[in-house]
Amino acid sequence: MSEFKSGSNLEKVLRAGHFAFTGECGPPTGANVEALKKKAGHLKGMVDAVNITDNQTAVVRMSSWAASLIVMQEGLEPNFQMVCRDRNRLAAQSDVLGVYVHGIRNMLCLSGDHQKFGNHPESKNVYDIDSMQLIDAVRTMRDEGKFINGEEIDVPPKIFIGAASNPFAEPFEYRVYRLAKKISAGADFVQTQCIYNMDRFREFMKQAVDMGLHEKCYILPGVTPMKSVGMALYMSRSVPGMDVPDDLIKRLRGAGKGKVAEEGIKFALEQIEEFKEMEGVAGVHLMAIEWEHRVPEIAERAGMLPRPIV
Repeated sequence: MSEFKSGSNLEKVLRAGHFAFTGECGPPTGANVEALKKKAGHLKGMVDAVNITDNQTAVVRMSSWAASLIVMQEGLEPNFQMVCRDRNRLAAQSDVLGVYVHGIRNMLCLSGDHQKFGNHPESKNVYDIDSMQLIDAVRTMRDEGKFINGEEIDVPPKIFIGAASNPFAEPFEYRVYRLAKKISAGADFVQTQCIYNMDRFREFMKQAVDMGLHEKCYILPGVTPMKSVGMALYMSRSVPGMDVPDDLIKRLRGAGKGKVAEEGIKFALEQIEEFKEMEGVAGVHLMAIEWEHRVPEIAERAGMLPRPIV
């Protein structure tokens, strides 16, 4: 692990050896600050940091940096997300400096969902640099005090750098090597896509541990409770890189009327319990999509409370 210290709470929790617990909050599709504060209120005291998404699914939302500042005011530590789809290298580096001076210490570097899936499919993507290059750029800004062009930065941004990993995209055999490349580029922690196929994820983590990646980076698998059979079918059929086993869909169908959501939560709790014991796993990233009000219950039932004070 890098010796650098950003001062972020998430970093302190991970470095202290605690099992981390992060959450997620999607900004509103407008300027509704009160709606964002309400979401944040459900997460306060429940998670070590909360991901603030950046125009997720290519739908226009309140900017990630602005929403991050609001949740900070509400007593939460944000994990500011940045996608390469919408920024060239000037804007990306500028925003890194901007969020840092406002006290944001965690950042997740992402490629971003293709704009054709969102509400402005006619827009032009940017992708001046990709997520791997963005990770390297932020690391260079932080550790070497230099911009991409080699010019020096007067006060380097001390950011705790995160990356995403999808263990299920094809070819499966390559996924662990892509993770290794992101770690080599400078990722301090990694949050994965939603995990449903536990057999395949166990194999992914075994490969990662065999390569020693867990000793170089903190790995947090993603957990998203299924709310309905329809959600499971949509994720299985329509979300690229998602692997939802037929057995899980069958289990949800068999739960009975009005009990599918509870069965989805039970499966998520089972996952968290296994992740606590799985070699190489440093925590869990809970993505309760528009279900933030259930996070306190899930955190309590998963034995994740109280969160450590570091």
